[in-house]
Amino acid sequence: MPIPSAKSGVRYNDLRYGALTYEDIWKQLKPKRKVFSVYCHLDPDIRVCAHTNLPNDWKPIFGQMGAAQTHLYNQHVTEGDLFLFFGWFRQTHWDEKTEMLRYVTMAPNQHILYGYLQVGEVVTGDDVQKYPWHPHADSLHIGKKQNTMYLPTPYLCINGRKTELPGAGTFKFSKELVLTKEGMSRGKWDLPVCFQNVSISCHNKNSFKDGYFQSAPIGQEFVVEDKPEISDWALHLVEDNAEPYNIM
Repeated sequence: MPIPSAKSGVRYNDLRYGALTYEDIWKQLKPKRKVFSVYCHLDPDIRVCAHTNLPNDWKPIFGQMGAAQTHLYNQHVTEGDLFLFFGWFRQTHWDEKTEMLRYVTMAPNQHILYGYLQVGEVVTGDDVQKYPWHPHADSLHIGKKQNTMYLPTPYLCINGRKTELPGAGTFKFSKELVLTKEGMSRGKWDLPVCFQNVSISCHNKNSFKDGYFQSAPIGQEFVVEDKPEISDWALHLVEDNAEPYNIM
């Protein structure tokens, strides 16, 4: 669920998953809690069929600014690099009796990968206003420190291997997208062995514990050093789980 925006942005009621708007989903899962705001900060905006009123020139975009963008800049994130987006999730199911979405009883809280974007262009300064549907083109963000947009490549291409997949998109759920190690709290991750031999920003060798990886509690982005094993892992993960744009 996108974070709320106080004064502007896209409306929760103008975003949908299938027949439900995001506002519907929020009210069904949290009936006792009011929706935070009419508007939300939809970022990354990578799911074409989320929009009820899709701009004609829409394209996937990830925006960042301030300290978070400074971190990406200092880590030399640029064209060709791949973002893998993760969030905090809990399993739901459709209740046939009430015809409403419900949380699965006792389902764990987990960190799960939900989408990707390979950087094709980095946009800064006044140029962000070329993409007015994105929140980082809003007056609230214009002029802010290091306000930046990341636009995708036309097609995903890793290690010189061009695929038929678009440069950005969402994933259909599978267990290999779950970062949280089974039976542990969501910040304890089950990463492949190849991650133990590379640099991961905000972490060090002590982040690898006995049987799990302890992700940092603070930090929006963790930048992973590019190695052939890591690139191969990422490529297969996207190829196996990418959700076509026309999925509703």
